[in-house]
Amino acid sequence: MDLLSSFLLSLLLFPHLALSSHSLSRASELFETWCKQHGKTYSSEAERLYRLRVFEDNYDFVNQHNDMTNSSYTLSLNAFADLTHHEFKASRLGFSTAGMSFNRRLPAREPGVVREIPLEIDWRKKGAVTHVKDQGSCGACWSFSATGAIEGINKIVTGSLVSLSEQELVDCDKSFDSGCEGGLMDYAYEFVMDNHGIDTEEDYPYQGRERSCNREKLKRRVVTIDGYTDVPSNNEQQLLQAVAMQPVSVGICGSEREFQLYSKGIFTGPCSTSLDHAVLIIGYGSENGVYYWIVKNSWGTHWGMNGYVHMLRSSSNSQGLCGINMLASYPTKASPNPPPPPSPGAFLEYASHGNVASRILPCVVRTTFTVVPMIIPFVIRKGTSASSKVGILQRWKHLGAEALLGSRAVGVPFEA
Repeated sequence: MDLLSSFLLSLLLFPHLALSSHSLSRASELFETWCKQHGKTYSSEAERLYRLRVFEDNYDFVNQHNDMTNSSYTLSLNAFADLTHHEFKASRLGFSTAGMSFNRRLPAREPGVVREIPLEIDWRKKGAVTHVKDQGSCGACWSFSATGAIEGINKIVTGSLVSLSEQELVDCDKSFDSGCEGGLMDYAYEFVMDNHGIDTEEDYPYQGRERSCNREKLKRRVVTIDGYTDVPSNNEQQLLQAVAMQPVSVGICGSEREFQLYSKGIFTGPCSTSLDHAVLIIGYGSENGVYYWIVKNSWGTHWGMNGYVHMLRSSSNSQGLCGINMLASYPTKASPNPPPPPSPGAFLEYASHGNVASRILPCVVRTTFTVVPMIIPFVIRKGTSASSKVGILQRWKHLGAEALLGSRAVGVPFEA
C-alpha cells in the first residue's frame, strides 16, 4: 500500500485527523515553522499532508493538556510532534527484560545506614555527566543508560569525564543484549567487565544502527569497571542513597503520549509500571515541596528540558512513578583505567645532559604489503665516533624508520 492510500485509509479509521479548512490553514502555518526549526523534509506531498494531520492532532493534545490548571508540567510540539503515538513507541524505546536470567546483585548492606543523604544533588554540577545524546530510531536506550552510569563513576573515581561508546555496545554486546532491538544495563556492565573495558565515543562513534563489531575498537579499553550493584526493587530510600553516591541507571515506562511530548516541569504521569525505556538518574531535588528525580534521557536536546526531565519522587506507589524504583543498578569502580596506548612520539627519547644509556628502541618497519614489528638494538654511548653514528643512521634510513619515527633518534639528526 502506497503512502497516499495509507493516508486516505487513516482518515477513515481516525476521523479526528481530518481538519476543517480554517484549522488546516492555521496548522499549516505552524507546521511550516516547526519543519524549519527541526530540519524536517518529506519525500512526497502525500507524506507531508499526512504528517500535517498528525502534527495537528498532537497540537490539539498539547493544548488540551496545557489548559489544565492543576498540572505540574507542560507539553510542547517537540521534535516528535509529527509522529503518531504508535510510531513513537515503535522507534524510541528499547529497554528489554526478556530472557532476564541473572540473579540481581544486591548490596551487602543497606546504604541508607552508611551516611546521611543530602537534601539535593545534581551530578552535572560536579562534572560527572556528559552531553545529552540521541539514540535516534534505534532502540538502544539501554546502552546510553549504561554508558552514562559508567561515565559518572569514572569521573568520580578518576577525576576524568570521558564520553563512552554506545556503538560498541550496540555492535558487540550480543550475548544477551540485542542492539537496536533492546537490551538491559546489567548485561552491558557484564560485557564491559568481560571485555576489560570500553572505548570512547570519539573513537567508536554512534551510528544509530547496528553494524558488524569492530574488533580493533573492541581492544581499545579506555575505561574499566570492577562490577555493578542492583538496587533492591521498590525501595526508594536505597535508590536515593545510590543516587547520592553516583548516577544510576533505571528502567521506566516511557511510552505514554504525555512523555513523548513532555516539555518542562515535574512529570507526574499518567504512566504504567510496564518498563520499556532506560534512562539515567543524575540527581534529585524539590520544588515548592514536591520532590523529583533529575533524569537524563537519550532523545536529544530538542526533547524536554534540553534532554532532561524532572520525574515525581516520593509517590504513593512503592514501584515509583512509571516504575522508576523497580529495576535500578549502577557500576562499581575502584581500580585505575589502563594506561593510554603510546603515541608515535613516545617511541623516542632525547638524551639528558648529553649522557645516553644503552637502550632498545622499538620501531615498526612499513613494507608494501604488511607492517612488521621489529626490535632494533640501538646503542649510542658517549664517545661514539661520528662515522659509527652515520652507519647506524644509514641503517635506520634503510629500514624506513626515518619516515615512520621522524628525523631524530636519541637526539642525533638523520641528516648527520
